[in-house]
Amino acid sequence: MTNFSEFIKAEFPSMDDELKHYVEGVLKNGADDFRDVDDVYEAIGEVLQESAEKTEDEIKNICNELLKILNPSNASTQNGPARVLNAPVHLGSMAANLENNVNEIKSIWVMQRDDSLKVDAKKLEKAELKLQQKQEKRSNDGCRIIAPPKLESATASQVTSKKDNKLEAKGGNRTVDIRIENFDIAYGDRVLLKGADLVLAFGRRYGLVGRNGLGKTTLLRMISSAQLRIPSHISILHVEQEVVGDETLALNSVLECDIVRESLLAKEKELSAAINSGNVDADLPNELTQVYTQLQNIEADKAPARASVILNGLGFSPAMQSQPTKTFSGGWRMRLALARALFSRPDLLLLDEPTNMLDIKAIIWLENYLQNWPNTLLVVSHDRNFLDSVPTDILYLHSQRIDSYRGNYDQFIKTKTEKHKNQQREYEAQQQHRAHVQEFIDRFRYNANRAASVQSKIKMLEKLPELKPIEKDVGVVLKFPETEPLSPPILQINDVTFSYTSNKIVFSNVNLGATLESRICIVGDNGAGKTTLLKIIMGLLTPTSGICQAHRNLKFGYFSQHHVDQLDMNVNSIELLQASYPGKPIETYRRQLGSFGISGDLALQTVGSLSGGQKSRVAFARMCMGYPNFLVLDEPTNHLDIETIEALGKGINNYNGGVILVSHDERLIRMVCTELWVCGNEKVQSIEGGFDEYRKIVERELES
Repeated sequence: MTNFSEFIKAEFPSMDDELKHYVEGVLKNGADDFRDVDDVYEAIGEVLQESAEKTEDEIKNICNELLKILNPSNASTQNGPARVLNAPVHLGSMAANLENNVNEIKSIWVMQRDDSLKVDAKKLEKAELKLQQKQEKRSNDGCRIIAPPKLESATASQVTSKKDNKLEAKGGNRTVDIRIENFDIAYGDRVLLKGADLVLAFGRRYGLVGRNGLGKTTLLRMISSAQLRIPSHISILHVEQEVVGDETLALNSVLECDIVRESLLAKEKELSAAINSGNVDADLPNELTQVYTQLQNIEADKAPARASVILNGLGFSPAMQSQPTKTFSGGWRMRLALARALFSRPDLLLLDEPTNMLDIKAIIWLENYLQNWPNTLLVVSHDRNFLDSVPTDILYLHSQRIDSYRGNYDQFIKTKTEKHKNQQREYEAQQQHRAHVQEFIDRFRYNANRAASVQSKIKMLEKLPELKPIEKDVGVVLKFPETEPLSPPILQINDVTFSYTSNKIVFSNVNLGATLESRICIVGDNGAGKTTLLKIIMGLLTPTSGICQAHRNLKFGYFSQHHVDQLDMNVNSIELLQASYPGKPIETYRRQLGSFGISGDLALQTVGSLSGGQKSRVAFARMCMGYPNFLVLDEPTNHLDIETIEALGKGINNYNGGVILVSHDERLIRMVCTELWVCGNEKVQSIEGGFDEYRKIVERELES
């Protein structure tokens, strides 16, 4: 302990004693669990970065040195082994995870910052207690190992035509349309699609929709991995993994994905060098001329400007475009992956929830950009406004098949509703006809004079096509708990300024308030301080100056996507609630889960086997077990399907407590928001005109 204590003191001489003690506690108790530098950085990196004016790269170097001190045999390279993230990692939420449970916060504090103290003492105390309990539990458990949940892999089978196979083998299949007929997809023993057909006409933009867990993401993976056969000349790009962080500049990372351009530029450089060196080969000038012609044909000189426009639209400032990719977080590297895909212009572009990683400004830019996409697009999205703006067609995945509808999502809903009405009328008419004929048969079955007529009616019934009743979608309901009224004032933010370092002010002189009737949505560019503001409101961060004043009985329920990612994947949903709120009857946990659509056998499945949306609902259920009277929701719609987002909006509107949410989902904002706070330019301000006014502001910025 002495070694790393001295090292920390040397690297962070201005760190206060309580924060230093906290960091040492994390390192001491987690020493046996740290496998590589990423584990150390995840545990303390954000805390170290906030306490000193150091870059992420410098902090990672420090974490690597600490790993060498703690466990020399496990010391890794600076960045550790590459690991693909399932979702963006919000290290800023790390402090919240070290507490017993954010959902158990009983009240908010009223205090003024003491400049000599950078971390709340009570919070550190709780964190240390939990670390101690974790260590004791590890000792008690001994060598008991919990096996990870066994997750099945997806498989696909497809019936192909001999004619198409021959054309493909001879290279004669040059169609740009995609037709996949009579295919099946299964996930373990569960059939997702059976005898399905998928037709993608070149140049059209398809939105793939359907409930969570039915196989939308799996279908994209089957296409991109070639488990479903598509003509080999059709280029496919699936934006699924973030760009690996290295020394490559962001702009160059995008340019490098154009292999043809890179190859021609390399050839041009090679030929020019040969000619300049005095090579007498007479063919070299002609070859160089041909290369110049090819570069001109693909407009190679315009590529940097086109790449820069895409990056700028996705939120990369000119300065950020000149930074190495390793300096960006997982979320920003996912944006880089999207930028590379847009720049590459594949014949078929596959996007899975592209708006999850974007702020509202970037979403609006992406909507406008994709409306002019020249090739085929297949996108999974639960953002209803995005689905109204981008697709020319909707593919509806349900009942193990895919139905195709012309038009955007709004037109799809109207057409599907009318189609269901017609099918219902047809079904009811046939049922009445069947009943009428059956009544005739029953009445005259034993009448000799009517025997021929009865036999005719029986044959007619046998020939009637059997219509099935219309499948009705099971409605999703999210029910937040009833709360007791509180007398105002409820929450006041007075002259609050916050900065991580002296030269990094997030916002200053913030004066805002909220009540139990509040439905406040916070918007702004990524990095503008939205999540930071939420943490100040809940007392998880101390303002640099100013006061946060709250009712003594105010009790927060905090939801963030980070909490979903941190759920224990090895237990079922009931056991998860039991661990957080022990001692209650099983029916209490089942009833709570049922309030958020997790019922029956679903509640007994391991959390790891649930879809992203189902995990979010489990996280909602756990959050509400503490009966909060004020909900703080940070990007709650990620991984939720459209029906669940609608249910979330209705649940918020029916809730009698206060709500502050950060969201990029325009429809949810319009459903629930009565006040809009905008973060940006070191300010937080409420704007008149709501989301319509904010959208106008963003569109003007994009046009400038």
